[in-house]
Amino acid sequence: MFVTFREEVRDALHGALTSLDYPTDDLGIEEPPEDVPAVLASSVAFRLASEAGAPPPRVAAELADAIDADGLKYVGRVETRGPYVNFLPGEAYLAATLEAAQDERYGHLPDRETSVVVEHTSANPTGPVHVGRARNPIIGDAVANALEFAGYDVDRHYYVNDAGRQMAVFTWAYETFDERDLPEPERPRAEYDMVRYYRRGNEFLEAASEAEAEAAEAEITSILQGLEEGDDETYERVGEVVETVLGGMRECLLRLPAEFDEFVRETRFMRDGSTDDVVSRLKELDEAVYEEDAWQLDLSARGFEKNLVFLRSDGTSLYTTRDLAHHEWKFDTYDRAVTVLGEDHKLQAGQLTAALDLLGNDVSQLESVIYSYVNLPEGKMSTRAGTGIDLDDLLDEAVSRARDEVEQRLDSRQRDDDLDEADVERIAEQVGIGAVRYDIVSKQPTKAITFQWEEALDFEAQSAPYVQYVHARCCGILDEAARAGHAVPDAPDASALEMPEAEALVLTIARLTGAIDEAADQLEPHRVATYTRAIAETFNAFYRECPVLTAEDDKVRAARLALVRASRHTVANALAVLGVAAPESM
Repeated sequence: MFVTFREEVRDALHGALTSLDYPTDDLGIEEPPEDVPAVLASSVAFRLASEAGAPPPRVAAELADAIDADGLKYVGRVETRGPYVNFLPGEAYLAATLEAAQDERYGHLPDRETSVVVEHTSANPTGPVHVGRARNPIIGDAVANALEFAGYDVDRHYYVNDAGRQMAVFTWAYETFDERDLPEPERPRAEYDMVRYYRRGNEFLEAASEAEAEAAEAEITSILQGLEEGDDETYERVGEVVETVLGGMRECLLRLPAEFDEFVRETRFMRDGSTDDVVSRLKELDEAVYEEDAWQLDLSARGFEKNLVFLRSDGTSLYTTRDLAHHEWKFDTYDRAVTVLGEDHKLQAGQLTAALDLLGNDVSQLESVIYSYVNLPEGKMSTRAGTGIDLDDLLDEAVSRARDEVEQRLDSRQRDDDLDEADVERIAEQVGIGAVRYDIVSKQPTKAITFQWEEALDFEAQSAPYVQYVHARCCGILDEAARAGHAVPDAPDASALEMPEAEALVLTIARLTGAIDEAADQLEPHRVATYTRAIAETFNAFYRECPVLTAEDDKVRAARLALVRASRHTVANALAVLGVAAPESM
């Protein structure tokens, strides 16, 4: 309903400005301060003051007078406070919000008939997903979720680097070394088994004699050339390694969960001829130069000091060359293309965009979400020498800590509880992994973060458990109401809510659509995380002040039950955007 309210405000302001012969290019719509009981405000009077030859408060009053509030459906009153024009909600807005939020799909916006591909994670298939990269699948999945809730047709892609030197080394090592020469795998899963070969191969190359290194490099080069030439046998050899490692990585990512509609192979754009086509077109550009035994693009006119190498002297392409073909395929297939990248890929992303532009593509279709890495505090999570910390380690630790917290809370109640061991384990998984996702996605992507367990798993602070507990509380109230025979009305009476805490909760529920719309528009899912804290705080204030099951009469109880159900749907769907589970009990 917030999005609808905002459109009504825009139309009203536009009409008022037009009637007063003021420009309408910037309406200045924003959220009011917390102490202003308005849904939206406009600061446009600041911009118009000099043109009007009057102070901003007088211009604001003039605008308010030009708006016919009686002709608006959801805006109840238009008032001014100093230079601001404030738009207050009417009864119809409250009633429509409460009714709309009875639907389990509340928060989903209308279909925009626009397709978007979101590429994220895309870690090289050389071993387990490292914790430093954990931000990529978490942010990427949340971006895709926000776009989907906002009405876009979304595909989630993982771009598989199966053509570079790393995969040639991996394939050579897998075919060269024996299981007996390797240490025990760290976990009984495919990528942990396979990474031993990759590590052993790199160790060998670092310590090899000149003759040994020369023989190994000949084999590795042969694999690279076989891929470049489209040799089927070479593709099968590399493909066996890639598929095995990816199988294990998928299992890890499903724990988050992060799922993909397609794993797009880099070699696809070598085999279909599109990489060769890109190379030919790049060579024809004025910016193309042959220097240092390689074809390069001189992008200095675009602000890049470093050239973009796109073809080696032996005629083999590079990752970026194939990625250019990959992105042109995206542009042909989708209306928008979003890529989630670590900060170390920022230069590469800029060069890629510049090259795509030179090739004649509409680069406005391409958007990037750049993130900084996740650091861990000193302690248990940073002690495994030589191999780093894997995402599995972080998730295991999260579930273990969440289980301890749940069990401590059960013990402190000193009473029997309906939760059995399976319930405790389920809640530990939902809360632990939810805490990791929430803590990471709630921060602005460009800011480096250090993950702190105490903050992430704090049931009392603004964390995932804090928000998840609101959902569980809603479920508990509704279950208890059902056992008592109290039905939740399908057409609730918002006028029976009466208490200011109840009205504040309805107004907060209404803001979900706006939070999702802004998160999708700006590719910033942390906006939804900020919203979840607001809905949790507002619900808790309602819960403290407005008895539900023991309400003074049936009409009030029914309206408050409807508000609890609306809150449950709102919290569940806001958490769903973030990829965080909404437990029914905690």
